[in-house]
Amino acid sequence: MHRNSIALMASVFAMILAIGCGNESLADREPSSPSPPATQAGPAGQPQPPIFSVKGEVLVTNRLDIDFSKFQVTFLELGADTCIPCKKMQPIMREIAAAFPDRVQVIFYDVWKDPAPAMKYRIQLIPTQVFLDQKGQEIARHVGLFPKEEILELLKKHGIQ
Repeated sequence: MHRNSIALMASVFAMILAIGCGNESLADREPSSPSPPATQAGPAGQPQPPIFSVKGEVLVTNRLDIDFSKFQVTFLELGADTCIPCKKMQPIMREIAAAFPDRVQVIFYDVWKDPAPAMKYRIQLIPTQVFLDQKGQEIARHVGLFPKEEILELLKKHGIQ
């Protein structure tokens, strides 16, 4: 019975996320190499260490074990490859990652492919941007297309210029 309720909740969640998003080609997307799933074990069944993005690049992953300590701010984008506003966020994310390679980590989660990040960060609509400090504590959240200028202002408020 418990499995059925989880499956039903996941289906309802996916339908809620689908509202307002289009169905377009993935050709415009230039993701970095995806990371292995969070459940994948390392050598000899040992858990993998937390991951972090390559400086200046957007990390596309489904892993939830992110190392926040290496950057002042982690910018999480929770969206989908085929969501129109999410696609419009892609160049903004790349620009932010390139502009602040030593201070801002930018991570993209496709919540249609894997809803676990959406559940962890309690999102209801996409795109949603979540900003976290070095301890992984949320410092800001925004829903919808987030203009670059407003992101820069938010980062400036948190000491990043």
